[in-house]
Formats: sequence, structure tokens, C-alpha cells
Amino acid sequence: MNVAVPEQCSTTSDARSLNAARAAFFLGGFGLSAWAPLVPYVQSRLHLTSGELGVFLLCIGIGSLISMPLAGPLTSRVGCRVVLCAADVIFCLSLPLLSVCTGRVELAFALFAFGSAIGANGVAMNVQASLVERACARPVMSGILALFSVGGILGSGGMTLLLSLQITPIQASLAADAVIAVVLLGFAHRFLSHGGESGPAFAVPHGSIVLLGFIACMIYLVEGMMLDWSAVILTKTQHVPVSLAGAGYMTFACLMVVGRLLGDRMVKKFGQLAILRSGLLTAAIGLAIVVGFRSSITAFAGLALVGAGASNVVPILFRLAGSNRTMPTSTAIAAVATLGYVGVLVGPALIGFLASAVGLTTAVLIIALATFSTIALVRSIRDDA
Repeated sequence: MNVAVPEQCSTTSDARSLNAARAAFFLGGFGLSAWAPLVPYVQSRLHLTSGELGVFLLCIGIGSLISMPLAGPLTSRVGCRVVLCAADVIFCLSLPLLSVCTGRVELAFALFAFGSAIGANGVAMNVQASLVERACARPVMSGILALFSVGGILGSGGMTLLLSLQITPIQASLAADAVIAVVLLGFAHRFLSHGGESGPAFAVPHGSIVLLGFIACMIYLVEGMMLDWSAVILTKTQHVPVSLAGAGYMTFACLMVVGRLLGDRMVKKFGQLAILRSGLLTAAIGLAIVVGFRSSITAFAGLALVGAGASNVVPILFRLAGSNRTMPTSTAIAAVATLGYVGVLVGPALIGFLASAVGLTTAVLIIALATFSTIALVRSIRDDA
């Protein structure tokens, strides 16, 4: 489906579409992060070991993996608005179910539905943002992406605040649903009714795109670990009260926002490969600090470093993929995104398996070492990838 777009983002309609794209990313970040503070409650309620929790978290990845290739052609056929609204409705249905489920089959179903919403929402909101940027004829993606992190901060922060006030998980989940409903009602009519042209569901990477994809896989694994395991890590290794543990992801997300807002300026001053190397190094050091000291203060400082370090890695990887000379731009970006999602898919379960085998502290240190090792790959990457 060919979509005609204006050359400049100067009309009221274009500005409203831009704000709607920001709202879509905000809702994506908010809905996703509202789950993070609930993880320790789910683990405690169902008496799950770290390994069992990792297996159940894999249901999120499976749901996303199935929905993502379906969401691409679906968005092209029915438009961004339908897919985004459907995904947000599933968010609203999943959160309360996750907050009260007492059976393992019920939990697996809820996590699968939640993951399906994550995958479909991720595809549709990026299509919306891409079409809006084309209409504006100027870069707007970084600012839009920052709203995902803002949603993450408010989602995890709001849930953590409510839970710390002894609000029950179901009440906190319904409050999160209310926020999603209000924002959705305010902006849904501005989501694009079209979805552009459908692309391949999977792209086989070539040349240096493999390196970019491997780094993306590693950093997405770290980000997924922060979402699903930061609260557990704080409660199990630093004895942070379960009602406050969700503040760990909020800390990570706050520094992600700050880093992304400063990212373009830093890349211009120091160069994108330098920022890529320093970002990976900072994230690795942050992970080691989180579990390297028996102090909740240093643990939160470590989470802040992870957020700051990881913030600009993904934008730089996609910029390098877009300027590569070995694959068409759209195919290269799709390949990096696909490889990156492997990290999201296997990361939470991998942490669970490692924690069961060698302990949670050692598991985090192994991921820190793996993150550090990816710095060596940057030497093989040129600015034009």
C-alpha cells in the first residue's frame, strides 16, 4: 500500500500525528514497565524458583515472537490505529490478570497475551513513527523514542509508589489501566489509519550487519533483564523491600531518558563509535556494581549506569545499519531488529537458568562480562557499517 505524505511537518494535522506517535510510544513504555514491579509478587504468590520464573517469562518472548511477523502485514492491511488500539486493550486486560492469577496455566496464558501485545505494539508504533517522520521530512525518531522511556519511568514509578502505599497489586493494575485508557481515548483517533507497505517478516543478515545484530542482541538482553529481573535482583541480593524494588527499573529508565536526550549532541562531539564503545563499557560496569557490593545505594547507582550506558547503543546500531553498504537499508534495519529481539526472547529465561545453576549474583556478573566482550566487535565496524 503506497502512502502519500506531505513534504513538511508544518500543518496542524501533521503536528497531531506527531503527538499521536509520541503517545503510542508512551503507552508502549508505560504498559510494558507497569509489569516490572509485579514480578516479585507473582514469584512469591506462585512459589516459583528463579529457574521456574525464567521459564514462565519465556512465555512473554514466545507471544512477542509470534505476534511480530503477523503484526507487520496486519498493520499494512488495517492500519496503525487498529493494531495499536488492540495491543493497548490487551495490555489493560493482561495486567489485572497477572496481578491476581494463582494458577501456573493461568500465568502462562496471561504472560503469552502480554507478550503478544508487546510484539504487535512494537511493530505498529514504529511504523507510525516512521511514516510520521517521513511526513515531517526531518528527524523526529529520537524524541519519539524518548517518550517510550518516559512511559517506562511513569509506569514502573507509579506502580512502585502505589505498592509501597500498601495498595494491592490488583488495585495498582487497575490504576495503570485507567492511565492507559485515558491516553488511548485522547490520541487513538490520531493514530494513522494506514500502515504503509509491508516488509519481510524476517531478513537474513550479511556482512557487518551480523556484528551490529549481535551487539543489538546483547544490549536487548540487558534491557530485558532490567525489566524482568531488576526488582528480583534487588530483593534477593540487596534485601530491598519488595514494595520498593520496582524503583530499580525506574532508575534504569530515568537514565535511559537522559542519555537519549543528550545522545545526538554526544555523538556529534565524540563520534558514534566512541559513544557505542563507552556505552557498552558503562553498561557492563553498571551490571557488575549492581551485585558487586552489599549495598542498596551502590546497587541503584549501578542500575543508573546501566541505563546511561545502554541508552544510545540501540539508536547508534540502527543508524549504522541504515548507512551500511552491504544490504538495503530497510532489510538491514529489519535484520538488526530481528537479531536484537533474540536477546529479548532468551534473556529473561537465560538469567533464570543461570541463577538456578550458579546463583543470581554470578549470573548477573556473567552477563556483565558478555556485555564487556562485545566492545571488541566495535573495532570491526566502520561508520558506514
